[in-house]
Amino acid sequence: MDADRCRGGRGRVVRLSVLLGCGVVLLAGCGAMPVTGDVKAVDASQAGDAQVQVYAVPPREGAGPIEVVDGFLESMTSDDPDFRTTRKYLTAETARTWQPGEGTTVLAQAPNRNGPTIQGTERRTTETTYTLTGEQVAAVDAQSSYRPLAPSEYSQMLHLVRERAADGKQEWRIDIVPDGLVLGQSDFKRLYRSVNKYYFAAGRTDDESALVADPVYVRNRTDPVTRMDTASQTVRTLLEGPSNWLRPVVDSRFPAGTALKAGVTSLAPDDQNVLKVPLNKKAEKAGQGACRMMAAQVLYTLRDLTSARVGQVELQGEQGPLCSLGADEAEEFASDDGAGGPDSQYFVDDEGHVQRIPGSSKGSGDPEPVTGPLGSGPVAMSAVGVARDEQQAATVSANQQHLYVSSLTEEGELSAPVVSSSAKQDADRLSAPSWDGGGDLWVADRDPSDPRLLRLVDGAGEPQEVSVPGLSGRIEALRMSADGVRIALRVSRDGHTTLHIGRVERHGSGEDETVSVEDLRRAAPQLADVTAVSWSGRSRLVVVGKEEGGVQQVRYVQADGSTASSGVLPGVNQVTAVAAAGDEQLPLMADTESDGIVKLSPGDNWQTVLKEGSSLVYPG
Repeated sequence: MDADRCRGGRGRVVRLSVLLGCGVVLLAGCGAMPVTGDVKAVDASQAGDAQVQVYAVPPREGAGPIEVVDGFLESMTSDDPDFRTTRKYLTAETARTWQPGEGTTVLAQAPNRNGPTIQGTERRTTETTYTLTGEQVAAVDAQSSYRPLAPSEYSQMLHLVRERAADGKQEWRIDIVPDGLVLGQSDFKRLYRSVNKYYFAAGRTDDESALVADPVYVRNRTDPVTRMDTASQTVRTLLEGPSNWLRPVVDSRFPAGTALKAGVTSLAPDDQNVLKVPLNKKAEKAGQGACRMMAAQVLYTLRDLTSARVGQVELQGEQGPLCSLGADEAEEFASDDGAGGPDSQYFVDDEGHVQRIPGSSKGSGDPEPVTGPLGSGPVAMSAVGVARDEQQAATVSANQQHLYVSSLTEEGELSAPVVSSSAKQDADRLSAPSWDGGGDLWVADRDPSDPRLLRLVDGAGEPQEVSVPGLSGRIEALRMSADGVRIALRVSRDGHTTLHIGRVERHGSGEDETVSVEDLRRAAPQLADVTAVSWSGRSRLVVVGKEEGGVQQVRYVQADGSTASSGVLPGVNQVTAVAAAGDEQLPLMADTESDGIVKLSPGDNWQTVLKEGSSLVYPG
């Protein structure tokens, strides 16, 4: 048992490990808790040990208030069913009403407990209070949805009273406690893992369907409250519907009220890699088309979760099989309007022309000028964005004043600019453009006198201004997700540039359609300055930035804004831009001040691709 756990109090939990199926059981405990000295953190961390089972120990007879508080805090990190042992630290009434599943408060370190704060000797013999304190860095709601927070002070009171036990003796127990769990960050990472459940982008026909990742956190092992394994937990959250933040822009094909069949707590594919999912009667309302889409939601949700790869999903109702879907068949529901083959890379050469590196070369091929005026025309460009079908591209002029759109398949003259900025300084003009999965083009005008976020339907027509309620600062750069329902924004304010993710809401249709970016959320709040960002697949971004006073780093950030220590990538110097593909097997590309354009292939180190050139992008 780690030293941090022992220094916080008398050993209230034990760890049980089974090694290699040999039945070797290891138990460890701590010595007696000191009754004097400074208050110290209770930290039940042993990060990365996913096989360790933690079981709580009930309060000993005659335990004092401090020992009860410490035991309660440690027992919250246990795997006991329904937290039965944790409830033994509570009064009978509070144990009955306490709701550990209401959410999780994540602190930078395990909570400190300060106290007692009850004054007066007479009162302290019958009641007392302690205050839990720490630095909150995230919150997980009852839907298992994670939200990173800028570090803030956390403070909650625990009130204890003397309660008569079954043997007639008076014992200290907690009678006022907040619902939910309070965990240090290391314990949270040990106990929970991020998974993606999938829904369909709203407002599209079945033929235009696009899957949208909705990240949640579930227990690494059996959940103490539901007694479900990780796969069953994940399917359960999928059936309950999308998170509140994503709900306005996605749909589920499962009929309302659909749930796992009563008593199902474990899901695993059989020896043919077929996963059978028993559902309640509500699921039988779906037709065959909707049922196949339901199966696609399950298949994509579980494909990276179970130890054995799921090759086929079979949904079962109370009367038997409803439908089945193979992994290959599910690809039809994953469209993001891409070209189907490996994405090529595009960049601006040192003469301001757009060149292409064939996707089949995975970043190693010889660049060639693109077809049309962007490859050889008279106007020098500084940035490029390529539509996901690779049929057309948008470019920003060298002085960042004009935005052009041109074909990549036909020769011709360069058309007039579709957007122009009136700002006096180059840096205050247009951002690099980005295309969403629906074929719309997005760009930000950074003019201090008239900052605007603009959208051009199909890359043409009159630019539409997109409202961004709650925006505090100026949009410096943007990247649209392939599904078209999220946008990543670099926002500058007070000398810092931070990362925000917004929800793209569309109302109406045709010429009457209005679009807004709603409910901006800070992503990776520990990064005080973000230099560059790119979407990487459906559920995460690559972010270049640095912490306050730190050095530049390249790391992965989940779509919910959360980060993991394992997400930090090998270092590369002076990165000014970054580009990732929807296919995560394609290399990560970066623009650098010293080494030109470099790439990072899976399992490899950074390698120089081009000494000259900038603004390298994948389609999107």
